[in-house]
Parts: sequence; structure tokens; C-alpha cells
Amino acid sequence: MKEALVLSAMLLLVSAPRSASAHCDTLDGPVVRAAQKALATGKVSPVLAWVQSKDEPEIKTAFDQTLAVRKLGAEAKALADRYFFETLVRVHRAGEGAPYTGLKPAGGVQDPALVAADKAIDTGKHEPVARLLGEAVRAGLHERFAPLRALPGPGDDIAKGRQWVAAYVAYVHYVVGVHQAAAGKTGEHEVSAAVPAAHHDE
Repeated sequence: MKEALVLSAMLLLVSAPRSASAHCDTLDGPVVRAAQKALATGKVSPVLAWVQSKDEPEIKTAFDQTLAVRKLGAEAKALADRYFFETLVRVHRAGEGAPYTGLKPAGGVQDPALVAADKAIDTGKHEPVARLLGEAVRAGLHERFAPLRALPGPGDDIAKGRQWVAAYVAYVHYVVGVHQAAAGKTGEHEVSAAVPAAHHDE
């Protein structure tokens, strides 16, 4: 039976060990929510927005297989849904050039920026996101600017001069990284790397 073979393949996929991944890899993330809606309505079109056009056939096939297997019972339905979630997220991540390491459980996202960003979409209000970003930038600037101002500029003492240079590099890298992120000059998965980069020497 075709459905039985598909069910076996789904079982192998969802039972494989996985490690943690990113925001779109969570069971309550936007990709899985789109998949849940598609399965509930029987319409695959909305989830196709999350993948590239070349990947549409794979997603459509997985969607049709999932709908067929869901009819076999409650346990098969749960397994089929998981299979479709995994397939959609994996293909979505591949389209971004990012690795797929499995689905995180719901509630796994602890980053307040991600939580606020998604909530803004639900509520239609972005002001809380703006406040959160503004507070983070002010704190980041203070953290790097204060030590720089407390140090004497380069002079006869080379060791102290190097301390000033290290503080200067951290400060400038932070400012440039945040500005580039705000101007949209970094990719989706590069934004979080902009701030840590401030700690590296030139």
C-alpha cells in the first residue's frame, strides 16, 4: 500500500536525532504555523511562499502524501503532520543556504527580539519592537563607549595605547554593525552576528 510506504518513510525521518536550529525551525514558528494552516484548509499555496519556485514540486508531493496518510488514524495523522513540517522547514532552510538540524519544540525561542517581532505582526503594532531595539542599542553603545572614554589615547605607554585601540575597535565595529543591520545591509541570519563582531580586532 502506497500510504504504508510513505508512513514508513515519515517514521524514519521524524525519529532521527536532531540538534537545535533557528527561529523558523520551531514548532510554533512561522513556517510550521503556515504548514498547520495549509493542512487544516487543504490548500498548499500559502506554504509555497516559504520555498523557492524550484522546490514547489517537492512540497506539493509531500503535502499530497501527508493528506493521504492523515486519513489512516490519529497516530498516522500526527506522524504525517510532523513529516510535512520537517520537509517544509528543511526545504525552506536550504533555500536560504542555511543548514537544517531539526525542529525545536514549541516555546523554544527565548530571544526577546524574535518574540517581539512576531507579536508585532500579530498585533499590527511595531512600537514595542522599536522600543526594544532602542534600549538594546543604547545599552550596547554605553557598554563600549564608556570604557573607551575612560582610557587615555595612544601615547608613550604602548600597553595602554593598545588597550585604547582595542576599546576603539570594539566601539566602532559595534556602531558600524548596528548601522548596517538597521539599513538592511546584512542578511536575515547575519543580523545577530553584527554585534558580536564588535569584539574582534581588525
